[in-house]
Amino acid sequence: MNSNKRSTAVDAIRGLSLLGILMANMLIFQYGMFGKDELHYFQPSTLDQISHDMLKVFVEGSFMPIFTFLFGYSMIKMRESLINKGLKYGRSFFRRSVLLIVLGLLHSIFIWEGDILLFYGAIGLFLVLFVKRKVKTIMIWGVLLLTLVSLFGYGSVEPVAGETERMESYVKQSIEVYGSGTYSEILNFRSTEEMPIDLPDWLVLLVILIAPLMSAPMFLFGMVAAKRGRFLHPSMEIKLYLRWALLVPVGLGLKTAAVMLGTTHSWSGVFTMLGGPLLALGYLYLFASLYAFSSQQSIVIRAFEAVGRMSLTNYLSQSVVCVLIFYGFGLGWFGKLGVLQGTLLAVLIYSVLAAGSLLWLKRFRSGPVERLLRMGTYWSWSGRAKPKEAAPVAAVSAAEFPGDGPPAT
Repeated sequence: MNSNKRSTAVDAIRGLSLLGILMANMLIFQYGMFGKDELHYFQPSTLDQISHDMLKVFVEGSFMPIFTFLFGYSMIKMRESLINKGLKYGRSFFRRSVLLIVLGLLHSIFIWEGDILLFYGAIGLFLVLFVKRKVKTIMIWGVLLLTLVSLFGYGSVEPVAGETERMESYVKQSIEVYGSGTYSEILNFRSTEEMPIDLPDWLVLLVILIAPLMSAPMFLFGMVAAKRGRFLHPSMEIKLYLRWALLVPVGLGLKTAAVMLGTTHSWSGVFTMLGGPLLALGYLYLFASLYAFSSQQSIVIRAFEAVGRMSLTNYLSQSVVCVLIFYGFGLGWFGKLGVLQGTLLAVLIYSVLAAGSLLWLKRFRSGPVERLLRMGTYWSWSGRAKPKEAAPVAAVSAAEFPGDGPPAT
């Protein structure tokens, strides 16, 4: 396979993850960050409740980890590419992380509070510690962290005095503000309204400290896949994909048990936090096997690839489109559409953006946001890392260790 051909499988998987992410995020767009788990304030129908449980099992917490996996994967590939060009990777990693943090801040403040780019930028700085580690070391850390994070979910949390009343007040106020408020009123509500969950300061600090650990396993598993050269030759790895795809029923079983037991059961959190990543890995490899069997001329496959190549642009576009549909300064459909209808709307929005991505990539090499990010990452108007002229072998090997190699151009 040529280099362009080899990269398309990862693009397609990334495109698939954005579809699931939009379907999960549609609950937040429709009901708010806290309202999505308090549907009883929206007079849900039986269909809404069933659809909500189905999303919890099949979608929530199992598509964002795919995107996370591929973020770790891309870090290794980016490092390999820079080293092959005789360049140091530390500076490029740092610039990319800072740009993602800034972009995430702007997105979360001015468009939608459910941003994940800020977190990705921050954890990218932490993951630099692992890029030079051996595959076995990274794998051990990934498994240990996944086990530890899952155990954090054990136990039930009973609402403290007055919390139920605060939640009711907050959700009802959010229905009014998001559904009919102006842009400035919504910004003011997000920035000034007190959160309905009363957590002690020590617990808030603990949550902040362990937050990176909760997503770290999937980042690390992605690094392992990149170091092992996975997804470069899909037709030669079908048996491997099918073996890992067996995690689909395992993940579905754990998440189904969590939903059936309810949030008050002590083991519900463990099943959710373990089932989500396992199902994500199963989905990822199942789709990879389908990709390997499919025709590369399939419009569906090409659409997934196009969305994946323009993942940042599409992610931000999803936010803009959805806030204009659900918030008061747009159509004002907040809390009015229904869970199943919202899921179908997500598929429609994704399809339109996929068509737009296909058309865009007929004329340009990358999406507009991706181009800006590459320009800032590589500090180049062309958006490409400039290889050193006639870089000697010694210089390339020295670039494996930040600070020991030649300065990047």
